Amino acid sequence: MSNGSLKVSLSNEPGDGPRPALAGFKQINRYWDRSHQCYAAKLLPGDYYITTHDEIIVTILGSCISACIRDSIFGIGGMNHFMLPRKSLLADNWRNTRLSLANRYGSYAMENLINDILKNGGERKNLEVKIFGGGRILAHMTDIGRNNIDFIKQYIVTEELNLLAEDVGGTHPRKIVYFPLTGKVRVKKLRSLHNQTIIERESRYLQDIQSHPVSGDIELF
Repeated sequence: MSNGSLKVSLSNEPGDGPRPALAGFKQINRYWDRSHQCYAAKLLPGDYYITTHDEIIVTILGSCISACIRDSIFGIGGMNHFMLPRKSLLADNWRNTRLSLANRYGSYAMENLINDILKNGGERKNLEVKIFGGGRILAHMTDIGRNNIDFIKQYIVTEELNLLAEDVGGTHPRKIVYFPLTGKVRVKKLRSLHNQTIIERESRYLQDIQSHPVSGDIELF
């Protein structure tokens, strides 16, 4: 008996690919996540991403911070991944910092994430926030993680945002998996992982944002 009409797929990945990313996010790496059976957007330091689709956002944090923010009514949400490298850009100064300078730091990352959620149909009164990261993994440097935690907590108070959950500090990197549609977050402490890759990546990122001149302004929504 012929089985010529039977199509067998050796992959769990859908053949039609992911739904189109929102405007401004096509550069973000998206892939089929077999363990969660959905598409995922992978963030690196300095990235942020929002979605209206049933997909996840994934990143690995050392001393950096990620804020997961969503409109709890409409389900649109996203995540950022940022690092604050020096004390002059901490919480008490972020409002007074030139935007062209802040565009590599936490204030820029938060403003852009929130503004893009609002631009795509979210409402500020519905926003809920969960924060992660800020670990002390760059032992040879100032406690960047602690500085990041201080910044994000002060930012949330200043902006009167609704903080629902946090997992910050400590000495271990974290893998964050965020489900913007539902608000669920999975956090895995990478205790057994050799941390050198994360340390090297964050060290390179820190050197880059300290050594490269800042150019260009951004217009906030």
